[in-house]
Amino acid sequence: MLSDRDRIFTNLYGLHDPYLAGARARGDWDGTAAIMARGPDALVDEMKASGLRGRGGAGFPTGLKWSFMPKEIGPRPHYLVVNADESEPGTCKDRDIIRHDPHKLIEGCLLAAFAMRAHACYIYIRGEFYNEAAVLQRAIDEATAAGLIGRNACGSGWDCDVFLHRGAGAYICGEETGLLESLEGKKGMPRLKPPFPAAVGLYGCPTTVNNVESIAVAPAIFRRGAAWFSALGRPKNSGTKLFCISGHVNKPCNVEEELGIPLRDLIDTYAGGVRGGWDNLLAIIPGGASVPLIPKRVCETVLMDFDSLRDAKSALGTAAVIVMDRSTDIIRAIARLSQFYKHESCGQCTPCREGTGWMMRVMNRLVQGRAEPEEIDTLEQVTRQVEGHTICALGDAAAWPVQGLIRHFRPELEERIARYKAGRPQPARMAAE
Repeated sequence: MLSDRDRIFTNLYGLHDPYLAGARARGDWDGTAAIMARGPDALVDEMKASGLRGRGGAGFPTGLKWSFMPKEIGPRPHYLVVNADESEPGTCKDRDIIRHDPHKLIEGCLLAAFAMRAHACYIYIRGEFYNEAAVLQRAIDEATAAGLIGRNACGSGWDCDVFLHRGAGAYICGEETGLLESLEGKKGMPRLKPPFPAAVGLYGCPTTVNNVESIAVAPAIFRRGAAWFSALGRPKNSGTKLFCISGHVNKPCNVEEELGIPLRDLIDTYAGGVRGGWDNLLAIIPGGASVPLIPKRVCETVLMDFDSLRDAKSALGTAAVIVMDRSTDIIRAIARLSQFYKHESCGQCTPCREGTGWMMRVMNRLVQGRAEPEEIDTLEQVTRQVEGHTICALGDAAAWPVQGLIRHFRPELEERIARYKAGRPQPARMAAE
């Protein structure tokens, strides 16, 4: 278990003052100018050495991403954009950082912007996060008034303004280039890459887009050192991570723990165990709604980090752990996700525009059993035609839950079809819903 001295988010549950006085009491804004005095290149190198992988879902090395920014400022300004859209079903970590520890994010914005030679940072926040936006704007205002950001930030000689931009609640704007399009006032539709944002991003200028958690942990890494952070977790899966545990557990919660903690220990220790006991577990979605589910037999031993879950044919994603016990109609649950992704597709790419609707309609029939057994294979083939054939990863996100269902629960699909053909009643849990 993670010791309290290694926790980064010490006000995750909102027990203390979220604003500047409370933040300073918790150690935020302590020696920030001295950190900046090391120079931009030193901060990028420190971030690389820490092994931090992006906390928004993809897990790309953060320091490496920062290093893609041009080393010199040319005629085009540099920008840092923070992705606070957080629309992934089951995920609720960034909103708690913003609500209870906003100054960690703002200080991280200053340090990350300085490391990438940016004088402006835009935080793009999900439109539904009204209260969180109000808290964050107040924190930005008091940081500006205290001289911590803005002109000569923290007395460092570096100017850096932080701006808050509210989105309209579209899931597609969580994709970094769709976010940039929305931030520019256009419809949120992902861009083709290359060029990547580090070359042509916001307003055609060099830009880095990072998740809230990735930026909020940066001050602690710079303050305590890359060696401290990389010693936590597992090799190539360094540091601590916020896990969102929901569904059929006794105590749904957000918790900070080391990467690599066993999934079962995470649930038993922090969420009070599975409702009805571990033997009542059916399956878990380990990383937000867009990753494949894993059945109970895999959940017994799997570790919660990027590489272990990849080996289990799933993904860590946003580390939103959705627990489903045996009362769950697993086919209906995945069909509901298919409806979500069909609704949220921007329609730009034909495989996603047509494929998400097709998958949704087939899944809705499978919930009732109104299908032929061979349609299961056809459905799986369609997911392969969508996966990897779209501009952004929404096509993958729509395909993977269906693939996970077929991989692990094909007998349930076949039984549902057989019941319908035989005119037998379907499971009681399905009728109850």
